[in-house]
Amino acid sequence: MKLILTHEVSNLGQPGDIVEVKDGYGRNFLLPRNFAIRWTKGAANQVESIKAARDARAVHDLETAKSIKGNLESSAINVSAQAGEGGRLFGAVTVTDIADALAEAGAQVDKRRIEVGNPIKSLGSHTVSVRVHPEVVATVKLNVVAAK
Repeated sequence: MKLILTHEVSNLGQPGDIVEVKDGYGRNFLLPRNFAIRWTKGAANQVESIKAARDARAVHDLETAKSIKGNLESSAINVSAQAGEGGRLFGAVTVTDIADALAEAGAQVDKRRIEVGNPIKSLGSHTVSVRVHPEVVATVKLNVVAAK
């Protein structure tokens, strides 16, 4: 199945890329979540507008990306979550929670750029990765504290 990506998909491509995937993956995952649209001659004309929008949002300069990385790694970010006895959370810390905490700290980061390895379900110190630029990945230290 030939598709045009509208969002970034890990291990597949960037918005505006034309990809060839198996029918089931495209039909059951990419299309229902609006991560892609079917490739047609008319839709192929939209590729340029999708790429232009992606370029407008992206950090172009490698030097700027490295300075953003330095700002993100310089201090630990506090995330509050409701927890029970023994430090176990009611649910998990989501990428939206992390993006909101980073915004409060002064760093606007798209939640799709945040990568959490294992779900964060306990209080304490954790690390997450933020892809600032295709060549620059920042490691952010999170302190998960109990909400009052």
